[in-house]
Amino acid sequence: MKKILTLSTALTAVAFAAQADVTVMSWGGAYSQSQLEAYAKPYTAQTGVKVNMVDADNPATPVKAMVEASNVTVDVADVEYADAIRLCDEGMLETIDPAMLPAAPDGTPATEDFLPGALTDCAVSTIVFSTVFAYDTSKFPEGPKSIADFFDLEKFPGKRAMRKGAKANLEMALMADGVPAADVYATLETPEGLDRAFAMLDKIKKDTIWWEAGAQPPQLLADGEVAMTTAYNGRIFAAAVAENKPFQVVWDGQVLEYDLFVIPKGAPNLEEAKKFVAFATDTQRLADQAKWISYGPARKSSGPLVGLYQDGKTEMGPHMPTSAENLTNALPSSYEFWVDRDSELNERFNAWLAAN
Repeated sequence: MKKILTLSTALTAVAFAAQADVTVMSWGGAYSQSQLEAYAKPYTAQTGVKVNMVDADNPATPVKAMVEASNVTVDVADVEYADAIRLCDEGMLETIDPAMLPAAPDGTPATEDFLPGALTDCAVSTIVFSTVFAYDTSKFPEGPKSIADFFDLEKFPGKRAMRKGAKANLEMALMADGVPAADVYATLETPEGLDRAFAMLDKIKKDTIWWEAGAQPPQLLADGEVAMTTAYNGRIFAAAVAENKPFQVVWDGQVLEYDLFVIPKGAPNLEEAKKFVAFATDTQRLADQAKWISYGPARKSSGPLVGLYQDGKTEMGPHMPTSAENLTNALPSSYEFWVDRDSELNERFNAWLAAN
């Protein structure tokens, strides 16, 4: 009997150890919901490991603070590309060996199946998203058609909303002022180019509300506080399709980026974090996320598996930022540019914002 009890106790201890929760920090709203449905629920169903989702306006900020304080409470975080590179360079993240990632269904290694640049030393991309602008069709039945229209208060009167920060705003401002997408970063690297971008922002500054969380832009539109807003494309899609809001995305001048999973240095459940990241970024899981939000999967093999929205009737392809017809005047965000200049340009942006 004693041996049986001892064995039972040991097995219980092993089972308890295997059930360590995984805590994932993401951006909240429709985006976190898509991750819950596509990644977290299936992971728990398959492994028995509970996945706790927590929200932040920008997970990179609390991740940096946690690591610096040696008090890390999350295992995985969803961050933007430039933040992933910078945090990795600063030693804030665990390295991720691409060999731990599953191959495509046809056996293609992950290193060849992910889109170009989607794998880094410390991060694995999940989605391609874009910053776009959108408007309320009840206010503008004919609607703006170009990024220049967003800055045209005479032709399209009404309040605007933009993310409170330099990234994407400066690029959109230059494209609105006629700079071809291919020349935007070369222009921003010059003092004259920066001045030109801020001069465009000056045109709408007094009529702009500044948002910080991804859930805010569709809410600002829904509440009638603004007539147009920049936003993450999936948030507008969710409001328009799932909630029947009269919102329309304008793809002209969109700024494309990856979002990536990282593991903070000192994550409390490191091995389980790695298993979760590998699971969540396999071909099927990335395709499944597109059932819940209109972000493109970061694996080539996931693309053909993208079909209908979870309503069972809306084709997701046309709503993807990577759809051919949506890429006419699109700009891939330059992480090289932002890794080097993020602090400097946000300081200038905040000073500009504070000035009369």
